[in-house]
Amino acid sequence: MALQEIIGAINGLVWGPVMLALILGTGLYLSIGLGGMPIRKIGYGFRQLLNGRKGRGDGDISPFNALMTSLSATVGTGNIVGVATAVSIGGPGALFWMWCTALVGMATKYGEAVLAVEYRETDERGKKVGGPMYYIRNGLGKNWAWLGVLFALFGALAGFGIGNTVQANSVADALNTSFSVPEQVSGILMMVLVGLVLLGGIQRIASVAGKLVPLMAGLYLLATLIILLINMASIPAALILVVKSAFSPVAAGGGFAGASIMLALRMGVARGVFSNEAGLGSAPIAHAAAETDSPIRQGTIAMLGTFIDTLVICTMTGLVLITTNAWSSGEEGAALTTLAFSAVLPHGDKIVSVCLSLFAFTTILGWSYYGERCAEYLLGIKVIVPFRLLWVFAIYLGATRELGEVWGIADILNGLMAIPNLVALLLLSPVIFKLTKDFFNDGANIH
Repeated sequence: MALQEIIGAINGLVWGPVMLALILGTGLYLSIGLGGMPIRKIGYGFRQLLNGRKGRGDGDISPFNALMTSLSATVGTGNIVGVATAVSIGGPGALFWMWCTALVGMATKYGEAVLAVEYRETDERGKKVGGPMYYIRNGLGKNWAWLGVLFALFGALAGFGIGNTVQANSVADALNTSFSVPEQVSGILMMVLVGLVLLGGIQRIASVAGKLVPLMAGLYLLATLIILLINMASIPAALILVVKSAFSPVAAGGGFAGASIMLALRMGVARGVFSNEAGLGSAPIAHAAAETDSPIRQGTIAMLGTFIDTLVICTMTGLVLITTNAWSSGEEGAALTTLAFSAVLPHGDKIVSVCLSLFAFTTILGWSYYGERCAEYLLGIKVIVPFRLLWVFAIYLGATRELGEVWGIADILNGLMAIPNLVALLLLSPVIFKLTKDFFNDGANIH
């Protein structure tokens, strides 16, 4: 059996029905246990975000910049390529299942951030560090410490795939296709830019993310909004098609091969999780560094990441694909999104390339922090400088080489990260529920 086939088989197992049921089930369980709080308190979360440019309490970065850092890692190729893949294979109904994944994923992301702040530590440099490996060790005790080690190992390795080489490859490919920039030039440029940011540690990563993420998301949403305004008459029919296709098979037509209900569900859930990372355990690593006096306050800010990523940005992409009828063309991935943009906007291909490049670049920054914290957990602060050097070098490799099996291996490691995190979330759910209840029962915290 060829290596590609072996990787594909393992990938199918890791991201199979059991994993997707575990991710959705954990989110649903937390949503019910919290009494639907993440959805009910979404307005409260946005108020906390607007007040969160200046932190209160211990931490290294503002609560606002903690969310921007986590969004820098999640708003990426999943929003452009992932949605296109889901809709082109699973049909418009896949978008409906992405919404469902996001609604329960808000509770998951909330719970992750609550535990990350509650069980965070201060390292030898005086920096706040946290995430699944810390809440497993400090929340579940010594007997579960091995599970935290597994998460950190998977996280450190996964970063070099999903958060580095794969992203660098996407940038180099997009810039070469639309602007004829040689891959080597893109690789060197990204190495220099990322290296300069990493020298400043989490403060500089968060500062860059705080400025770049709102800018790039705003640019992309503006472009999609223009397309949707032009195709406004098609939006009601598109929404009806999304809901209808979620509960009935879609026949083949044009370049579309047809899709069953199960295929729409599987693609929607898998690509939704890939895009917003709820349950993977990556985002709480950023939220653990926030200047905050309350795990709950930061949790309500963290859950907005899933809302913004999937319910706003992915939805806009999906509606563009459907209202332009590009979804049934037979194209897939970035080529499909490019086709939809180019059908309505002049230089649509270049707009997609610029957005894809910005999204992927910030993902490299966000994941550098995740990988570094995982490596530090395993080997101590002495690993930080070697890790950063290796991270910058890997960018050039990703930009200039055919990745082949790297995509599949990265996907497997990404999925394996989720298992220790989901186990911890379920076992520590009573802590999440109690902290939440106590916080909102105190009237002083409502505002």
